[in-house]
Amino acid sequence: MSVWNPDNIKDVAESIGIASLNDDVLQGLSSDIEYRLSQVLEESLKFMRHSKRSTLSTQDIAQALRVLDVEPLYGYESTRPLRFGEASIGPGQPIFYVEDEEVDFEKLINAPLPKVPREITLTAHFLAVDGNQPTIPHNPTVADSRSQELVPKGPGANPHSAAINGADNVTVKPLVKHVLSKELQLYFSTACSAVFDENSDEYRAAALTSLRTDPGLHQLIPYFVQLIAEKVTHNLKNLFVLTQTLQLTSALLDNKNLYLDPYVSSLIPPVLTCLIGRHLGPPGTPLASFSLRNTAATLLGSICKKYAKSSHTLKPRLGRTCLKHFLDPTKPLATNYGGIIGLQAVGGVEAVRVLILPNVKDYESLLREPLEDEGSSKQAEAEAVLTALISALQTLEDDTIGSRNNVPDGETVNHDQQLQEKVGPLVAGRVLQMGRPRFVDALLEIGASYALRSSEMS
Repeated sequence: MSVWNPDNIKDVAESIGIASLNDDVLQGLSSDIEYRLSQVLEESLKFMRHSKRSTLSTQDIAQALRVLDVEPLYGYESTRPLRFGEASIGPGQPIFYVEDEEVDFEKLINAPLPKVPREITLTAHFLAVDGNQPTIPHNPTVADSRSQELVPKGPGANPHSAAINGADNVTVKPLVKHVLSKELQLYFSTACSAVFDENSDEYRAAALTSLRTDPGLHQLIPYFVQLIAEKVTHNLKNLFVLTQTLQLTSALLDNKNLYLDPYVSSLIPPVLTCLIGRHLGPPGTPLASFSLRNTAATLLGSICKKYAKSSHTLKPRLGRTCLKHFLDPTKPLATNYGGIIGLQAVGGVEAVRVLILPNVKDYESLLREPLEDEGSSKQAEAEAVLTALISALQTLEDDTIGSRNNVPDGETVNHDQQLQEKVGPLVAGRVLQMGRPRFVDALLEIGASYALRSSEMS
């Protein structure tokens, strides 16, 4: 039994000249009309829900008809609500129609005409006369001029670039006021003084523990991010401040109650500065910054591990930056060291296999001269870089563990020449001194070739 009344179909058929219709045909047409109407209504409700509305409009019906490849209705796009009238043609047969608004022609004729639009013209005016700006509509008003005064201008507009140029006492007027409670202001000042306190280890540990676990620090996140950037920019020669800044960054990242995704792009530059900066720490002590670079590499790896899914370009960008500073011969050895450990922390074994291993032979030429200069600081730096290179290459051995089990006993030959061609004589000599054949096989990828040969034979 269809909900649609078959009498309506019979009336329409008679109006177009079809005198009689079978009852089965009427019933089938009623069911089909009911299905088509429900289909249109379902599509219309989809448009209504996607528009975040709770009232169905004629526009939704028109869009639904267009989606269903049906010619849309015309004349029902008015924003005014439609008024329906009711007319009766017999007992129990009401007819509803749209009431048209009656227009009085006399009022329409006597109504005043709208204003004629002005023609487009070009006029000249003075921006300033003898240094004074005339108050005419073409020039900015006084209110606009005052709003421009709030924008920082001059060489001190950017506090970080001003600090690099030596202008440390630069004050920037904030454009927006952020209201903090007195408790949060007191917490921020106390936590900052505790983290950078050189005299009390317990004080620093308590502050970092609070930053790792406190759930109510959401409003202070922008201030901590700005503090981290300022501390790194202004204290490149102070290793203690740089180390504590990294500890502060790590504590904020470890706090599971904080949402730091919008601030990752602001936290990475200070960490990268501590990793691949040219001159970190006091002059004359290049090795002192290596522990700081190790901490920065560990922190950078944890950032990539935590936020790589939300930012798909994070790892590639950091990998390109670290690779650039690793292979740049104009950079100091400490910067090359930061690039090596940064690549290992960001990309793991795959970065070592694809980016570090193919470039070891070309890079080792930069280490030969410093290694021959005995007793100098350059020799100690080159030794640290060489140790970092071999440590990164050792991850390939762990990744290919068990591959040597497929190598026949009669084929454990000496691969000194192949290893020198692969990684250069300097690195090859250090690797061979370690006496680890599996490490050599991993570098030469012998285990992979034998595994492929055994699979083909089977």
